Amino acid sequence: MVVGVFIKLKSFAWECKRVLTVTKKPTKAELITVVKVSGIGIALIGLIGFALNMINKMIFQ
Repeated sequence: MVVGVFIKLKSFAWECKRVLTVTKKPTKAELITVVKVSGIGIALIGLIGFALNMINKMIFQ
């Protein structure tokens, strides 16, 4: 059982190392784009939650 866990951890560490060697540092333009898209997504989810909350309060109060 301990050997199985050790093998899984070793495999996970190897995969992490592989991913880090393949990735590259984003350019400033790429970073700005990711920040904009993430912000829009967060705002959209917030607006949907707010709208559902308001509808819930109108119906059940």
